[in-house]
Amino acid sequence: MNEAAFPERDFRVERVAAPLRHSVTENIRYAIATGRFKAGERLPERELCELTGVSRTLIREALRQLESEGLIEVVPHRGPVVATLTADQARDIYQVRILLEGLACKLFAENANDAQRASLSQAFERLRASFDIADPMVRLDAKNRFYDCLIEGSGNSALGLSLKMLNARIMLLRATSLQAAGRSRESMRELAEIMDALASRDGEAARLAAVRHVESAARAAMGFLKG
Repeated sequence: MNEAAFPERDFRVERVAAPLRHSVTENIRYAIATGRFKAGERLPERELCELTGVSRTLIREALRQLESEGLIEVVPHRGPVVATLTADQARDIYQVRILLEGLACKLFAENANDAQRASLSQAFERLRASFDIADPMVRLDAKNRFYDCLIEGSGNSALGLSLKMLNARIMLLRATSLQAAGRSRESMRELAEIMDALASRDGEAARLAAVRHVESAARAAMGFLKG
């Protein structure tokens, strides 16, 4: 990613009600997803402590969690580094994502209650507004919230767990695909089509709209990875 494309951001962790370890993990994850640390780059504990403002113990716990998700790798004599996705690995992830998100949209259209539909609509509007904000972290956070609502409304806990297992790498691929010229506008148009199908409670139309959306994102991301 081009560092100039992203504004300076403070990744220090706020000591709020949420468990501190979770906050540390999320901040490092977002620092990677927004290009603060790039694929193959080392993640020195000292630098992460300074970045987040927490102890080495919390940093090590966060790194173990991110390693379990496949977002980082521990390399002998180098320590933790940001995982590098090959074009083949990205293709594999998108193949699974197409199936899972298509199913999530189909189930949401057929099963979501009114409260869940209202939550998704609010998340969609928040996502729409985030595209006018320069900070990519805001956009990624809004998109994660949108998918959280979608998964909840699908009513399938196994589906939710499967998507969460992919989430770390999907987040990186979203950041990559959104670099493509005009991709942000195209992405919102595709998501609007999904929302229309969901509102009509047409499960098959929602599934097909989700498939088109993921296929489009895959083409954009694969172009960067192969380039």
